[in-house]
Amino acid sequence: MQGVELVGINKSYGAVQVVKDVDLSLGHDEFVVLVGPSGCGKTTTLRMVAGLETITSGKLSIRGQHANHLSPAQRDVAMVFQNYALYPNMNVYDNMAFGLRNRGMPKAQVDSEIRRAADVLALGKLLDRKPRQLSGGQQQRVALGRCLVRDPKLFLFDEPLSNLDAKLRLEMRQELKRLKSRITATSIYVTHDQIEAMTLGDRVVVMANGEVQQAGTPEDIYHRPRNIFVATFIGSPPMNIIEVGITSIGDRSFFTAGDLKMPVPDRLKAAVLSLRGNALLGLRPEHIVIDGAGSSSFASGNVDITELLGSEQLVQVRLGEKQVTVTRVDPFRRLSPAQAVNLSIATEEIHVFDPATQQNIADHQDRRAATPVIAA
Repeated sequence: MQGVELVGINKSYGAVQVVKDVDLSLGHDEFVVLVGPSGCGKTTTLRMVAGLETITSGKLSIRGQHANHLSPAQRDVAMVFQNYALYPNMNVYDNMAFGLRNRGMPKAQVDSEIRRAADVLALGKLLDRKPRQLSGGQQQRVALGRCLVRDPKLFLFDEPLSNLDAKLRLEMRQELKRLKSRITATSIYVTHDQIEAMTLGDRVVVMANGEVQQAGTPEDIYHRPRNIFVATFIGSPPMNIIEVGITSIGDRSFFTAGDLKMPVPDRLKAAVLSLRGNALLGLRPEHIVIDGAGSSSFASGNVDITELLGSEQLVQVRLGEKQVTVTRVDPFRRLSPAQAVNLSIATEEIHVFDPATQQNIADHQDRRAATPVIAA
């Protein structure tokens, strides 16, 4: 069954283009998360799907129906906003019943739908309360319940957890995770929080500067980032990016930068040598090991600072003028400032980016010339 199709979607305000050529195909029961920094175009894209913003150019289809000029009501969407948008003079029951009554649903069916949603969201004891008598998490559950009582073609979530404190965000994220199995319509969820994106999405769409940078499963986004923006946006702390030279000695090639020296993996050799002498090396902090056994070190440096995070340490290691972040260090290990350490990493965990295009060469190596160019 068809879900939602966005083909060449653009949005401009005068001469300013805020969404550029967005192409996405969403399954009928897929939960897709749009993630990116403020101003990247994710909320504008969501509002165009909802019908709250006009589409400058491109085509939107919902369940196979051309939807560009349909009103929000005709699109049959249910939307959860950041600010809850509850009616303050109505209790929880009436807030959830409001839309159903306006659609002419029989009273008995309205009551049945509300009781069902209240059970799912643990709101059964709160139905008589007004919004001002609820906590932020409870109000957000009511906003979710108002959507769940309907059977729309499309669920839209606009940063619904951003006003909650850390504990409530975790609780509501877990609640949404449970609810996903009960939602049979296409769902689009907008957030700037990468943890929400990675834990909730069947598919994650990373946006920047109004453009889709990469769309894929959370595993694809994390393990196979298409470019430096995705690589450094997804992951906390962000991926280390190090400028390196490429040196060939006989039939072997190495990444080099000061005291750093790392052999080029065979899987990337042809693509690396085509970069003509320079590359950007990407190393995730959680994959680097300090004085690791079983792997040869790629660099020696000195501890700069350490931060205890409870279950692990975050360590900043200085390699000459460069600084590398390392996580998942044993919290009971004593590391002193200026202490000399060796760093190692499994070769399958490294990423290499083209300095000119910022693209991951592993993602593009099939398109490159097969003939290697030996670095000077």
